[in-house]
Amino acid sequence: MDHSLKNVLVVSSGFLLLFTAYGGLQNLQSSLNSEAGLGVTALSTLYGTILLSSMFLPQLLIKKFGCKWTITGSMCCYVAFSLGNFHASWYTLIPTSILLGLGGAPLWSAQCTYITILGNTHAEKAGKAGKDVVNQYFGIFFLLFQSSGVWGNLISSLVFGQTPTQVFLPDEELQHCGASDCLMATEPTNSTQRPSQELIYTLVGIYTGCGVLAVLLVALFLEPVRDPQQQSEGEKTSPLWSNLLATFKLLGDKRLRLLILLPMFSGFEQGFLAGDYTKSYVTCALGIHFVGYVMICFSATNALCSLLYGKLSQYSGRIAIYTLGALTHFCSIAALLLWKPYPDQLAVFFVFSALWGMADAVWQTQNNALYGTLFDKNKEAAFANYRLWEALGFVIAFGYSTYLCVYTKLYILLGILIVTMVAYGTVECLEFKTQIKPLAKEQTNQAQEEEEMQTKM
Repeated sequence: MDHSLKNVLVVSSGFLLLFTAYGGLQNLQSSLNSEAGLGVTALSTLYGTILLSSMFLPQLLIKKFGCKWTITGSMCCYVAFSLGNFHASWYTLIPTSILLGLGGAPLWSAQCTYITILGNTHAEKAGKAGKDVVNQYFGIFFLLFQSSGVWGNLISSLVFGQTPTQVFLPDEELQHCGASDCLMATEPTNSTQRPSQELIYTLVGIYTGCGVLAVLLVALFLEPVRDPQQQSEGEKTSPLWSNLLATFKLLGDKRLRLLILLPMFSGFEQGFLAGDYTKSYVTCALGIHFVGYVMICFSATNALCSLLYGKLSQYSGRIAIYTLGALTHFCSIAALLLWKPYPDQLAVFFVFSALWGMADAVWQTQNNALYGTLFDKNKEAAFANYRLWEALGFVIAFGYSTYLCVYTKLYILLGILIVTMVAYGTVECLEFKTQIKPLAKEQTNQAQEEEEMQTKM
């Protein structure tokens, strides 16, 4: 096994362990810490801090400590959040949420930069196209990363081991499930009993252990890499403010201004799945005990499709993959607007979660590869922008979640998807024209040389 692939597997396994813990805790915040809205407030604080840290920290930390140690240090912030859940209160969860938010943006920016460098370096040695190897590596990464949702939900289900009583709702109440759910302020008719404190300690202990293992795995086995471009430019140091403001400077690139909608839509659609589909469709019609199983279906499909798209893009190109993702999401959103969920349609709930996983895998794998390919000379700033705009999508989605009807949220998603694909198509046109110009110049020069040769003869 070559060194590049080994390092991809190490960083992917580290993220698998880390997000098995964090993903499981995130899904349980609103139910375990529901008193005075503590759980939801913690998540809002977390994503708001990620948004702020995306503006300044990633570029600075990656330049100072390198990708490996930025990833290691940021993972420690996630472990702190797990520790805060042992005795969840305003004095433990809010500070650890802020700490996690500060580490979130550097973690993802460093990971994306690391994999992009590995892919381009290996491609140069193997004589392959850089974008193809980078796509393949991101596919491997997201295969392992997305499977964390399966293990996180499975662990919590096994630890709590409770089977809530199935309550069959009358047709009058089922009419308010799905897209027509506008009962934002009403209390749920049934709530699962809070697990015992011993079970909570057990679960949080397992999650904390997973986080510690992730930190140790990356610290001990991940090899540091250097960006060849930075090596060729020498060891010159940039001013502090230059590093801090690099994220905003890159917005001067027209392509990035057009592409900010891609990560924003990713935040919106993930926010809808986690906050609205699970509540207004699954919980409303089937009960809260089905949420874990539906999310396992989403995560498993997402993981498998991530690997598939990473390999398929080498033959089909990224435009075809993006088109597939957009069409899948468009059809899913349209169907959710029309569908009235009923308990006897069990398979349909899983079909929608699988389709959402298929589409989300496109945004997760292709967006990261696209940013790494188009902004190869400013990878850290590019991925910091990516996390900034994705976090903004999450914040907006969670912000209006309790104030709008579900059908309004679906129309918003639909509108953002259409505008996003138009902007993405514009970037592809710009890239195509950029690649055509050098070829046209070369052909013109060759024609002129041939004319000169004929004239001399």
